[in-house]
Amino acid sequence: MATGRETALPTDRELFDTLRGRLFTAVVGDVLDGAGFNRQFLPAQIRPLIPDMVVVGRAMPLLEADIDPARADERDAADFGLMLRALDDLKPGEVYLCTGGTPDYALWGGLMSTRALHLGAAGAVVDGFHRDTREIVALGFPTFSSGAYAQDQRRRGRVVDFRLAITYANGCRVAPGDIVFGDIDGIVVIPKDAAADIVAAALAKVDGEDLVREMILAGQSTEAAFKKTGIM
Repeated sequence: MATGRETALPTDRELFDTLRGRLFTAVVGDVLDGAGFNRQFLPAQIRPLIPDMVVVGRAMPLLEADIDPARADERDAADFGLMLRALDDLKPGEVYLCTGGTPDYALWGGLMSTRALHLGAAGAVVDGFHRDTREIVALGFPTFSSGAYAQDQRRRGRVVDFRLAITYANGCRVAPGDIVFGDIDGIVVIPKDAAADIVAAALAKVDGEDLVREMILAGQSTEAAFKKTGIM
């Protein structure tokens, strides 16, 4: 029975603003480790196009697969699979999150960024290459990838499914609706059911780190500061 005293869960806007404005991936990752979520970072080679890009949003995962080169000239292999449908299905605040296939072609580009931006999407994170770098940077659309490579994915790869749980080569699993948070140090995934608690704990850890910083600046050793706070 409701008592009327329950604490309201933060809205997505509140969570996203807190992550973007007050937190960083390292502290969120530390808190996730402490909560038993030990494989929450995407592969380390996935980086922002420019250092100050930050992505925060709900995951819209997609699965990519290579097209058999022997069938590359067949009509049904000449499109992008479900990619265009998935792109058009992006909702405000969602992140296009793609893995699968081999790193032989670009998974994201300028026109895709234009469409995603128009739909209010929060960003794109692809486990592979992007292209049209200048266009994406000019749009200011948060994009993370393993690098720039102009080779088109058409006739080479296609999206085979979307809005499904995906698992990366390093063991990180992402389900639809999980929170994706990326900055210059990497991309961390916060399970949707734990998001409010993880963000609150990360804020507390940031306050603790500020205290440790003050202790060090006051002349205390790192060993002494760690013994007093458990933070380093």
